[in-house]
Amino acid sequence: MNTSYTNSSSLEPIKVWDLCVRVFHWSLALCVLLNFFVFEEGEDLHQYSGYVACSLVFLRAIWGFIGTTYARFSNFWPTRSKLKDEFRTIAEGEITVHIGHSPIGALVMLTMVACIAGLGLTGYLLDTDYFFGSDLMEEIHEIIGNFLMSLVGLHVAAAIVLSKLEKTNLVSAMITGIKKFKP
Repeated sequence: MNTSYTNSSSLEPIKVWDLCVRVFHWSLALCVLLNFFVFEEGEDLHQYSGYVACSLVFLRAIWGFIGTTYARFSNFWPTRSKLKDEFRTIAEGEITVHIGHSPIGALVMLTMVACIAGLGLTGYLLDTDYFFGSDLMEEIHEIIGNFLMSLVGLHVAAAIVLSKLEKTNLVSAMITGIKKFKP
């Protein structure tokens, strides 16, 4: 299935992101932002929000195998050849508009999800007898959190820039589920 196009002039709005993907996206964004900017580390709310985030990641992983077309990993998995082609296209100054995730967008999304899983693991370990009060584990948890926030910033900036370049409102698409392409 080809999930990208270039320079087509007769494109219709396309239902891309199903309700599960959109709820996952915005719920996870809320958990990450609350844990980074509002809840203090070690607080119950910080931990519960982390548990919710990890649960969302687990459910999204399942949905990546059984979900709708554009939610499935098989539709957007960022293989080496897809990434190479995407970087080459960008280096040539061209924009390939993707219906679902671009290979680079998929790589960033999967990296963010891996960071959240890593935060969940290190956060959990900090509550175990072996790692309780471990400066090293706290440092790893903080490094992963800071890296995640840099990826979140990159994600938001890319959504804004690509919305302009692709002439489609990616934020609106993640709210409504429908990408409206302009020729």
